[in-house]
Amino acid sequence: MSSSVQLFQDQKYHELKRLCLQQGQLFEDPEFPASDESLYYDPAAKGKVEWKRPKDLCEDPHLLVDGMSSHDFHQGKLGNCWFVAACSCLALRKSLWQQVIPDYQEQEWDPKSPGKYAGIFRFRFWRFGEWTEVVVDDLLPTENGELIYCHSNVRNEFWSALLEKAYAKLAGSYQALDGGCAAEALVDFTGAVADSINLAEGKYGEVISEQMKLFEDLMKVHKRGGFISCSISSLGRPSEAETELGLIVGHAYSVTAIRKLRLGERLLLSFKAQKLFMIRLRNPWGKKEWLGAWSDSSEEWKKVSDSERKDLGLTVENDGEFWMTFEDWCKNFTDVDICRTVNTSFFSLHKTWEKEIMYGAWAKHPEPLLNRSGGCFDNRETFLQNPQYLFDVKKAEDEVLVSLQQEDRRKYKKEGKGDNITIGFEILKVEDNRRYRLHKLTVQERVATSPYSNTRSVFLRRSLQRGRYVLIPTTYIPGVPTKFILRLYTDVPSKLRELKADRPEMTCWSLLCGYPRRVTQIKVHSAEGLQKQDRSGGADPYVLIKCENQRRRSAVQHGTTSPVFNTQVIFYRKDVDSPVTIQVWHSRLLSDQFLGQAVLAASPGEPRERRRLRLRARGGGGAAAAAESEAEAEAELPGHISVTVLSSDDLAEL
Repeated sequence: MSSSVQLFQDQKYHELKRLCLQQGQLFEDPEFPASDESLYYDPAAKGKVEWKRPKDLCEDPHLLVDGMSSHDFHQGKLGNCWFVAACSCLALRKSLWQQVIPDYQEQEWDPKSPGKYAGIFRFRFWRFGEWTEVVVDDLLPTENGELIYCHSNVRNEFWSALLEKAYAKLAGSYQALDGGCAAEALVDFTGAVADSINLAEGKYGEVISEQMKLFEDLMKVHKRGGFISCSISSLGRPSEAETELGLIVGHAYSVTAIRKLRLGERLLLSFKAQKLFMIRLRNPWGKKEWLGAWSDSSEEWKKVSDSERKDLGLTVENDGEFWMTFEDWCKNFTDVDICRTVNTSFFSLHKTWEKEIMYGAWAKHPEPLLNRSGGCFDNRETFLQNPQYLFDVKKAEDEVLVSLQQEDRRKYKKEGKGDNITIGFEILKVEDNRRYRLHKLTVQERVATSPYSNTRSVFLRRSLQRGRYVLIPTTYIPGVPTKFILRLYTDVPSKLRELKADRPEMTCWSLLCGYPRRVTQIKVHSAEGLQKQDRSGGADPYVLIKCENQRRRSAVQHGTTSPVFNTQVIFYRKDVDSPVTIQVWHSRLLSDQFLGQAVLAASPGEPRERRRLRLRARGGGGAAAAAESEAEAEAELPGHISVTVLSSDDLAEL
């Protein structure tokens, strides 16, 4: 077994199986016994359940019969259609379900060697950043000789019932699986990142252009091994009510195919579209299908050739699987859960991503500098008292994927604390040289906000410009402690790391060489009226900001005498009398051309609002001087710069 796989409750499958075979006994799991405590977290919930092994339910039990299919199983009495919908998706990808059911052939019943069977199985789930192996016995809850929870279409197939038992063991009980989100189970099956879309808010049922973008995105997700499930919100309607067109409210459906359906040429004159955008769904109940256009036995299918219908796998049975147009899907469903399998392989024809992963926690502390549970951005006084993570975007523009996932709280249901916490995150563009925690929002830019949701994970996809960023994961309400995992995907390495220190560390070396006495933030917003440097009347300017022996340079802005820089820097200054110099240069092939500078004392008493400063020649006097002599006026150069400068002698203020 791979060393990267963790053992749930430290149970070793091979050792337990060997011990059972030596003793001639079938395995009985002491960690998840065949009793009510494994069925229910609520002590008031009781049932007349009899635990039976597969051999007591049929003559020839198997883990799998003729492989795995999305039609293999049905939901039982438990309200976990979300889990069953996720299983339907998993069954479509053999490479993925073989991760969840490792060495499935070795675990299979061998009718020729019944003495090798020990009544023990193992499954693997991706839990909080690690693959975790869960061991279970084969005792399953029944009533009147029938499985009461997830079960197969085929009486002697048991993979779905045993998988459900292993998942219930992780959650603490079967009852803990009642109600949930298909995306959560899909993440646990695959390690993918989960994304949710509200079809109603996005107006996908009304705006055709947005509908087509979504179709192409979902088709790409499906082709690249991702998973999709959908549901209809039960707000204002009873859950599991049936709509006029046969769909079930508050019920999770799995998406099993997305296709562009081409119609025959002879139909082009009578049918407006040359191709239809189609989606196939499966109801975990194994019955109750869509009754609208393109349902199993509808007239529309007569427009499609027999070969095309065969290729689509169209059946007219009430098996819970059906096709509908993507437009009808957008109009009838309200919520979509997407699990994206992000490609991090170096050996791939498709786009690959650089992955960074961090483990963290929101933790309360009465001391503000030590508190790490400050709540969302609306809590301005405490927002920055959250964990902070720094990363860099190295390209001119890079697409960034962020997934924030809280720990699974189902295991706390016995304590009455099993509900997910509302979480989200902010991304701030910060100073290019920031190395310490943020304490006050001043010149930084708020560039992205994730959705805030009480789902297990939230996801954001955003294009960011070159620069340095701080990502701040938060709970919605301050003071809510829990653990989280943060995953960041970029095109080039981002060097994601947590900001822990509030200020530079005081060491023996800093005592000898001098410890900073002042912190100064500078943002150069823009320049205007710069001296023209080429025949077209433009220039290629950049700014160089210097303080003591530190310097930071902005990117070059091409072909303009009125550049927008939005460059931020922060300096920790040992010599408070040494000024800050902001220079503007024109980039040239051999030797850059000086265009002017502004020299600032940058003391705490200076104005903190945005200022417009005249550019001057080197040695031409301070731009912040209260009065100007005629000699200084002669040192003026064409152009102004707009800057914001903030200084403090409290190194943990900014």
